Amino acid sequence: MKRLIEQLLKFGVVGVLAFFIDYGLMVLLTEAFSVDYLISATVSFVVSVVFNYLASMRYVFRHREGLTRRREFALFVVLSVVGLLLNDVLMWLGTDLASIDYRITKIAVTFLVAVYNFVTRKVFLDAGAQGPAEQEIAAREEGPLP
Repeated sequence: MKRLIEQLLKFGVVGVLAFFIDYGLMVLLTEAFSVDYLISATVSFVVSVVFNYLASMRYVFRHREGLTRRREFALFVVLSVVGLLLNDVLMWLGTDLASIDYRITKIAVTFLVAVYNFVTRKVFLDAGAQGPAEQEIAAREEGPLP
């Protein structure tokens, strides 16, 4: 339980930093360089995902044996894109359909998407508390990756 709480705290710190990178770069590109907001949002999202991957896999989650770094990053990006879609749908539902102020909606949505991100990354990317021997046994039981 202590490891999980520690992991959640580290995940929160990385997430806050990634948010500031994403938001700050988007505003900078749009306001200072007159880049269309959709293009700047895409660029900032990609930069944020790369930072988030590097920081998360170094400080939050442990590399899962049997999963190449390329495959790990691809899975991280897929999970992040699903999180982005979830964010946008929930923002639209809260703001347009429920008529809740977008700033309040964003707070709730950020929490929900953060929970999604943590759970999916923990399930699909984290080696967990297993030591090398347990990882090897688990890998043998799962069989080869497709």
